Amino acid sequence: MKSALFLCFLALGCSGASNPPAYLAADAFCAPGPGSVEIGGWIGDKLEACQRRRIWTPDSGKVVTQLLDHKDSGGWGNWRGEYWGKWQTAAKLACDWQPFPERLAQVKGAAAEVLKGQAPDGYLGPHNPEHRLEAWDIWCRKYVLLGLLATYDLTGDRLFLEAAGRNLDNLLAELSKKQLKLVDTGHPNLLGTANSSILEPVALLYQRTGDQRYLAFAESILKEWEQPSKLSPTGLRLIETALAGKPPFQNHAYAIMSCFEGVCELYRATGEQRYLQAAVRFGQSVREHERIIDGSVSNQELFCNGARNQTELLEQPQETCATATWMKLCTHLLRLTGDPVWADELEVSLYNAMIGAMTPSGEWFTYHQPLAGERVPSHVQQQDVELSCCVMSGPRGLMTVPQWAAMTSKEGPVINLFAPGTAEFVIRDDVRVSILQETEYPLNSQVKFRVSPNRKTRFTFCIRIPAWSAKTTLSVNAQPVPCVPGAYAKLDREWSPGDQVLLAVDLRGRAVPAPSGAPHLAIMRGPVLLAMDNRLVPALEAPVRLKVTNGRVELTPRTARPDWAWMTFDTSFEVRPFHFHGHYTTNLTLCDFASAGNAWSETNLFRTWLPQPLWLSHAFPSNTWKMLEPGNARPERPKSPQLK
Repeated sequence: MKSALFLCFLALGCSGASNPPAYLAADAFCAPGPGSVEIGGWIGDKLEACQRRRIWTPDSGKVVTQLLDHKDSGGWGNWRGEYWGKWQTAAKLACDWQPFPERLAQVKGAAAEVLKGQAPDGYLGPHNPEHRLEAWDIWCRKYVLLGLLATYDLTGDRLFLEAAGRNLDNLLAELSKKQLKLVDTGHPNLLGTANSSILEPVALLYQRTGDQRYLAFAESILKEWEQPSKLSPTGLRLIETALAGKPPFQNHAYAIMSCFEGVCELYRATGEQRYLQAAVRFGQSVREHERIIDGSVSNQELFCNGARNQTELLEQPQETCATATWMKLCTHLLRLTGDPVWADELEVSLYNAMIGAMTPSGEWFTYHQPLAGERVPSHVQQQDVELSCCVMSGPRGLMTVPQWAAMTSKEGPVINLFAPGTAEFVIRDDVRVSILQETEYPLNSQVKFRVSPNRKTRFTFCIRIPAWSAKTTLSVNAQPVPCVPGAYAKLDREWSPGDQVLLAVDLRGRAVPAPSGAPHLAIMRGPVLLAMDNRLVPALEAPVRLKVTNGRVELTPRTARPDWAWMTFDTSFEVRPFHFHGHYTTNLTLCDFASAGNAWSETNLFRTWLPQPLWLSHAFPSNTWKMLEPGNARPERPKSPQLK
């Protein structure tokens, strides 16, 4: 596998903004600055595909045009005003990774075009004047604000910051004029959660301007959560529920996680420890009660006690918007706490739910993603732009990867993602360190680091040791170093040019029992979930059981694998035919979850959770596309406009 550059500078003031944000609470880890990351290997290929086929496409022009026409009314079926902000924030992340001049110009040009639609009173959104504050207007303004702030952070041009301020000022004035609480607006089924997620850009605006009105508005949103409202007679109580360690509020997963992204930004702005504690405990609760084995959440877009219910054939599981938002929230928590549990979460989501949701060539995403059945392209929600919410959210999740793959701390460099490449770190003004990473992980278990400071110097090099790696070996210049699963190995020493670190993680197959206690098993290999695909598994007329020894599953890599599969392994199963007494053992071939079902057709079926026993002749649910589509009333299977 060819190596690629993997650059990360230790500069905290890494945005293009002329006045970098001022925080009262500093991050434990700093995301790298623009132009500092280039990721190679399989992950790098997926990032490039997403950029080439989804982000840098003519769709960006369409979403600007529809935002400016102000034709949206108060109906519940139209949220197309979110699309530009989603595109703009994904494009900003892509520019942070690879700030090519033509791409920077495209992002700034799109934002400049959007500003032409700002009304004299400051309103900038999709709705016509008589329908402001109705339906999805505030939700869409949230994304407009995020797009403007992303452009400001990228370019440093205060024109975009000022436009964002005028837009928020208009919202504050209209809420005051109509004597509306924020939590009393929006879709009645969402109980105020969706519009409450505007907390994130409000906190960001306060960080960048210091305007106390924005801080007061942000804190008023949190107060409204704790009080009865028109839509929620008991109150949302998001902070209270999180601090108590209770399961997440059983409502819109994507919107609620977006709310806690805002809580993270409000903590950075104020240093209020209660906000950090609430965000962390909320994340822990999602992990315990809602996170599904492939790294996503939700059914019918709602929190649903998904950890327990995931072995069921859920109707509309794992909205891609929710997958992307879970990754974004985990990125916040990793930055704020430096706790590797969030890097572990990001890795599982990346390799499985996130890349599994994207078509192999990167041009489209699924709306919902099952653990058994078929992969279905998202339907088109708005015909004028030929897009859907999830198609626009997917890149926002995937493009977080360069933000957390390599990071910096006050101690020194941090490596979270094992991928081929080189990291360049600034330790002090006169000391730079290059860390070359050579690996084919997770195809194999070894990762080699070559550490080369420009001169001998002492610093701490932190390497994530995954919690699932029960047997890990680590050495520096062939001398063994102790390490602990679920922690960072902190290599504090004087480093010389050419020093070598060798890491070997435990990629033995793990049999994971169903959290509900149902007689099902899933198989994980490192961070990768394995699955059956009907292109690889014969339809035996007999029950089979997975052979498990002390919680481990023997996995033998196949020397020959089909072009469509990234990983394939022969795995032992016990077959018990009914026509004679006794049993025999056979090998069945499994593949990685992201490759399973990647023909995206009604005939290509897969499954992850394996009942014990499993009848292979009935292993793969069919026609699941009818369950996956919202409303279940579409006359035909969706086809994406760009899917080839």
